[in-house]
Parts: sequence; C-alpha cells; structure tokens
Amino acid sequence: MFRTQASTKVVRQALARTHVQARFNATQATRALSNPTLNNIEKRWESMPLQEQAELWMALRDRMKGSWKDLTLQEQKAAYWVAFGPHGPRALDPPGEGKKLLFHTVLVLGATLGIFGAIRFFGGKGPETMSKEWQEESNEYLKQQRAEPLTGYSSEGYNGPGMVQSPPKGA
Repeated sequence: MFRTQASTKVVRQALARTHVQARFNATQATRALSNPTLNNIEKRWESMPLQEQAELWMALRDRMKGSWKDLTLQEQKAAYWVAFGPHGPRALDPPGEGKKLLFHTVLVLGATLGIFGAIRFFGGKGPETMSKEWQEESNEYLKQQRAEPLTGYSSEGYNGPGMVQSPPKGA
C-alpha cells in the first residue's frame, strides 16, 4: 500500500478529532438530570411540547451511553417509560372503541348487502348463456370440436357435468 506523509497526517488528525469528541461526549453525559425534570414524567409526557420531549429523550439517551450504574433511579424509570410506556402509538384505546368499531363494521356490511340486493332485484333475468339448455349445447359443441380428448369432454366414457352449472330454464 502506498502511503504518503500527507495521507497519514490526515488520518491522525481525524483520529484525534474523534478521540476529542468522544471524550467531550463522555464528560458531558456524566451530569445527572434534575429530579424536577424527571418527576412524574408519566403524567406530564403527553402534555409536554414536542421540542421538550425530544430534548429530554436526547438527554436521557446521552446519559444511557455511559454506564447504566451511573444513572439515578429516576433516570432509569424515565428512560424505560419513554422507551416502552403507553404513549403515542402504544397508547391504550379509549373506552368504547371496540363497540364503535363493531358498529361501523356492521354498518358497512349492511350497506354492501343492501347494494348487492338492489343490483340483484333490479338487474333482471340472467344472460341466456346461463340456462341449462345452452350449457348442454355447449357440451355437445365441445365434443364435436374434440376439446380435451384425454381427460375431458371428448374422452371415452366421460360422464361429468361438463359446462352445465345452472338449473333448467323454467326453474
């Protein structure tokens, strides 16, 4: 590998910067958060402004980067609650949510059933091709055309229904 003095100098400077930054972060993270800030966080979290929530979470995150033995009991509880507590997407459903969901589900199903019934009622009779006679003629036509000669309509001894799926025309 080809090395020059300039490239090794750049690498050394970069390593020195990361070492200084890591030392700065470690000393900054050693300050404990005040108890009034963390006191009763479970009840205050939802009413806190988003900016304050973010700042508190970042401060807790920075504290957790160090040894967890250095965290106070308040900080440990607050960090756990912010990470896993019932807020935001993990919030509990409001009372009566299940009944409301059931009502709307039944309402939508009833509407679709009504639309289906209206279409069937006003749709008139089915197409001519859905009569039993037409389907029997379709079977004969398929036999004449030698359709599916191995296992289907045209095979020897075939006695399946073929295309017939509807009742006779008068029924």
